[in-house]
Amino acid sequence: MNDTKIARINELYHKSKAEGLTEAEKKEQAELRRAFVENVKMNLRGQLNNISIQNPDGTITDLGEKYGKKGN
Repeated sequence: MNDTKIARINELYHKSKAEGLTEAEKKEQAELRRAFVENVKMNLRGQLNNISIQNPDGTITDLGEKYGKKGN
């Protein structure tokens, strides 16, 4: 998600509070929000898949391999 799209989300939000949105603008706002949420989920999933923990015995467990990457 680039800065232009985020700026448009904010612009539509402020317009909705000030004067309201047309149906086309409401649809655009919903699509932009959905894309933003999907982008956040994708980034979080990527970060969580890169977590490794060191066990007390010194071995390292890659949690992305163990849990995260199964469903992807």
